[in-house]
Amino acid sequence: MHAHELRAAALHALCCADCDDKCRQVQALHAQADALPLDTGATLRPSPCLPGRPELPRLIDPATVPARSPFTAEGHAALVHAICHIEFNAINLALDAVWRFAGMPQAFYLDWLRVAAEEAYHFSLLRAHLRSLPHAGRPEPWDYGSFDAHDGLWLMCEKTADDIVARMALVPRTLEARGLDASPLIQAKLRQAGTPAAQEAIGLLDIILRDEVGHVAIGNHWYRWLCERQGLEPIAHYRTLARRYSAPRLKPPFNEDARRRAGFSQAELDYLQQIV
Repeated sequence: MHAHELRAAALHALCCADCDDKCRQVQALHAQADALPLDTGATLRPSPCLPGRPELPRLIDPATVPARSPFTAEGHAALVHAICHIEFNAINLALDAVWRFAGMPQAFYLDWLRVAAEEAYHFSLLRAHLRSLPHAGRPEPWDYGSFDAHDGLWLMCEKTADDIVARMALVPRTLEARGLDASPLIQAKLRQAGTPAAQEAIGLLDIILRDEVGHVAIGNHWYRWLCERQGLEPIAHYRTLARRYSAPRLKPPFNEDARRRAGFSQAELDYLQQIV
């Protein structure tokens, strides 16, 4: 481990550009978390390399990312790659929460370190699946970086770098919660494709959806904790933050069952229906 304090070690892992090494660092840090010192009051200096990531995939405007159909071999690979990219970003988002925000309870840092470790597991599962897919006409197998991607998740991370309440509101319980809604729709398309690769991908999405419910629940918990500490009404303040930071407009259908399990209240689910 490069650093012997938990938040500094998280920053070091965030700066790592090699996917395999980043995942190894995160898993090792999570395994050692209880034994490492934790300085919750330290103000750490960000590195200019944030976030560490490989040269590929090439990052392009979200509007120019092509549609990904699971009904061809290349389309399936592109779809898996898109989800793989989300999971890689999610590792970085969780690590950023650990190092960036001082003055929180110990449980906050341990929660987000656990999220980082689970996201690294998801990324590794998806990358292995991507590498196993047919690649006729290509000299090399598909891999992370084979397709272009966009940087929407990290851009919201940067926009909320100085506001922990906005970070909790707009990253885990907004952007990541969209994955709760999207997973069943993607799985339905994969079932229509009906290939062995599609069946395997459905199983991977089951694992990811199970864990993402917990990740969104962590975001909900800490958002409400912060609102209570600052005397803010959660739904009203969420509306303010969504406008202030130009959060993407949420669209139905919403996976209300998963959102309830992730800790969304009925009032919050009703609010989602009102903003459509």
